[in-house]
Amino acid sequence: MIVREAHGLSEPSGPTGRPLSWSRTVAREAVHRVSVAEVLLTDVRTHGDDRFEAAAQWPRSHPTFPHGKDGRHHPLMIAETLRELGIYIPTRYYAVPAGAHFLIRDLSYRLDPETEPRAPYGASDITCRAAVTDIRTTPCGRFVSGMRLDVVLSAGGKLFAWAGGTARFLDGTAYAETRSAFHGHTARRRLRAAVRPSPAQLAVPAARDVLVVQDGGVVYLDPADPRHPFFFDHWSDHVPGLVLLEGARQAAALATGGTLTRPVACRMKAIRFTESFPPAVVECTSHGRTCVFRLRQADICTAVGVLQYL
Repeated sequence: MIVREAHGLSEPSGPTGRPLSWSRTVAREAVHRVSVAEVLLTDVRTHGDDRFEAAAQWPRSHPTFPHGKDGRHHPLMIAETLRELGIYIPTRYYAVPAGAHFLIRDLSYRLDPETEPRAPYGASDITCRAAVTDIRTTPCGRFVSGMRLDVVLSAGGKLFAWAGGTARFLDGTAYAETRSAFHGHTARRRLRAAVRPSPAQLAVPAARDVLVVQDGGVVYLDPADPRHPFFFDHWSDHVPGLVLLEGARQAAALATGGTLTRPVACRMKAIRFTESFPPAVVECTSHGRTCVFRLRQADICTAVGVLQYL
């Protein structure tokens, strides 16, 4: 199933067994980024049998996900690392159609606060062990159309997080057909009395990082900056998965008066596309240290999930 020659790519050069490198990022195109500054992965290699090893670097200076006062990184850095691996590994090592569209079906992570890294200086070097399972192929059998990826993250020799997710890979024709089947209700809706929460209420560093508004007691996903350098690094015809997850986190923070802001575990399932317009409703209900969320658009549920806190 592994096709190292696919799309003209080859195995990284260098002696067998050389240490992972954190010296430079992988190509931005390999993780669907426009800005090099937003790339976390620095090295990826295969160990065969659908097992991989990777290096990532989490900067303390990340503008969207700054570290805490004690040097801890934002938990959603785990989700972004998973996203990048979930693009890099399939396109480099598997027969994914050239120019394929990647669709997240579900994702999850779990963080151990006792062992998570603290970055006293510039960045934390992260080591990832990844395994691919549940490989799906197209009817003709030539291409990979989906898979599951599970990742264990460590820093300084200590395991601190587990993440996983499944995705589908659609070529241009299949993607256009899928969008045509689900596309609709794209007219803009004016939120007449919308109030945008302050960054402090949502535990984000700046006003541009706010993804939600309140209108008549209802919370909507309505990003303050549609060209946000992290969330909207490149144009998309639907709302990206990490925007859904961060929007849910912000809605939970708002619903609990800022009590729950740093989820140490999450699960999210994308049921269908969430369109940019009209703004999706974000419903969040807290049960102790757990928040259950749902996104609705035109009275249709597009994503559901759970956030857990200490």
